[in-house]
Amino acid sequence: MEVSGKTRVCAIIGDPVEHSLSPVMHNAAFGFLGLNLVYVAFTVTAKELQTAVLGAKSLGIRGLNVTMPHKNAIINHLDKLDKTAEAIGAVNTVLIEDGKLTGYNTDGVGAITALHENGVKTEETKIVLLGAGGSAQAIAYHAAQEADELVILNRTTKNAQLLVDELRKSFDSKIKAGALSVDVLKKELKDADILVNATSVGMHPNVDQSPVPKDLLHPDLCVMDIIYNPLETKLAKDAKSVGAKVVSGLDMLVYQGAVSFEIWTNCPPPVDVMKKAALTKLKEQGVHV
Repeated sequence: MEVSGKTRVCAIIGDPVEHSLSPVMHNAAFGFLGLNLVYVAFTVTAKELQTAVLGAKSLGIRGLNVTMPHKNAIINHLDKLDKTAEAIGAVNTVLIEDGKLTGYNTDGVGAITALHENGVKTEETKIVLLGAGGSAQAIAYHAAQEADELVILNRTTKNAQLLVDELRKSFDSKIKAGALSVDVLKKELKDADILVNATSVGMHPNVDQSPVPKDLLHPDLCVMDIIYNPLETKLAKDAKSVGAKVVSGLDMLVYQGAVSFEIWTNCPPPVDVMKKAALTKLKEQGVHV
């Protein structure tokens, strides 16, 4: 695609952003559909967030992806939120249209879509979610709409309980919090259908770590680790070795990106193109794919 004076810009903002796969995913999708858009990455520190958002509006940027540490703080600089982002209290996608900035959150729907596209039923299930941070909050919001039972475990139990208390205001499903400990994992995983790791345990360079002992995993479990570097974490390898179904964190990344793409372009996203571009980039970075 030839960049011209009519080319619109989308971008990811965060600190850091150098590792992001979003530019290759979205530029591949823009190119495939022949859209006059480009996607870039901007490092934005916490103290620069307000001026960065004002700058994006002034420059006519079409949309933003928002990553750590800005998913909560950016809400203060937006004109409105869609109902999902408002309920979650975090934003990872911004549409800039007619001078107004609207915040969305596509993380949770990306995770649920990744499960569904891999043939995993989420309705009438027991889901165990590890973590209570930004991604976990979004996943929990959508999981609470699907599952009969949702268990949120976190090293700081208080943070898991705060998330549970918030979810109980909106959902009737059975939701509870607990400590991310071996004893609690043993009890909760015994009859769980789906395990989602939304912690950073196992992320590069700590590739030999897992939040769950292998002997607590079982063949009736589906395991999704939202980490995608390494592409197959120790948790995923352990799950596969006991016969459990495994869903890659890359799928969540691609599907959340696909929803953002559609918000900005009003076009159906070429998911296969986005995933292929992400896999190629990971391979270039030395990640085993």
